[in-house]
Amino acid sequence: MPNTLSPPTAADHPAVPRILAQARAHFFVHGYSAFTMDDLAAELGMSKKTLYVHFAGKDEIIGAVLDALAAEIRAEADALLHHRRLNFAEKLRGFAEGMIQRLALLSPRTVRDLQRYAPALFQRVNDLRERNIPYIFGRFIEEGQLAGMVRADLDAAFAVSFFLQAMHGLLQPSALDRLQLSPRDVLPRAIDLFFSGLLTPAGRKEHEKLFPR
Repeated sequence: MPNTLSPPTAADHPAVPRILAQARAHFFVHGYSAFTMDDLAAELGMSKKTLYVHFAGKDEIIGAVLDALAAEIRAEADALLHHRRLNFAEKLRGFAEGMIQRLALLSPRTVRDLQRYAPALFQRVNDLRERNIPYIFGRFIEEGQLAGMVRADLDAAFAVSFFLQAMHGLLQPSALDRLQLSPRDVLPRAIDLFFSGLLTPAGRKEHEKLFPR
C-alpha cells in the first residue's frame, strides 16, 4: 500500500513552537523595527544560521506568530463554547480574560510600529480579524440566543459586522493613542458594551455578575 502521509515540513520541527513563543514575546515587547534575527537567536540560545533554517527572515516569523495567535484564539473560543459546565456569561468572561492575558504586553507603540514599517503584516492582522471575529462572535451570539441570554430578535449578521467594524476602528494606533488605551484594555470594554445591548434581562443579570461596572 502506498504511503499517503505528507512528508514533514519545516513547520513540523520540534524547535518551531519554541521559536514562535519567543518571537511573540520579543515582538510584543520590542515591536517590528527593533525585532532582529540576531537578538532572537541569542534569546533562544541558537545560531542565527539555525534560525534561518526554519524561517527566511523576521517578516516570515512575525507572520507565523500572527497566524498562530489567531489560531490559538479561535481554538480557545471553540473549547469554551463546547464546555458544558459553563454558562454563557462564564464562557464570555473566559474568552475576554484569555485575550487580556495574550495582549498583556502589546502596546499601542508596537501596533503603530507595525503599521508604519510593515504594512503588509499590519494588513495581515486586519485580515485575521476579519476571519476570526465573525466566526467567534457569531458563535457566541448563536450560543447566547439558544440559551435565552441574547435577544432572539437580533439580526446576528448585522451585529457581528457592527462589532467587527468597531474593533477595526478601536485597534487603530491613532484611536488607541486618542483613548489612551492599550489593546488589552479595548476588548473587554468592547465586549461589555456590545453584549450589554444584546442581552435579555436574564442574560444581563448573569453578565453583570461577571462583568461588574
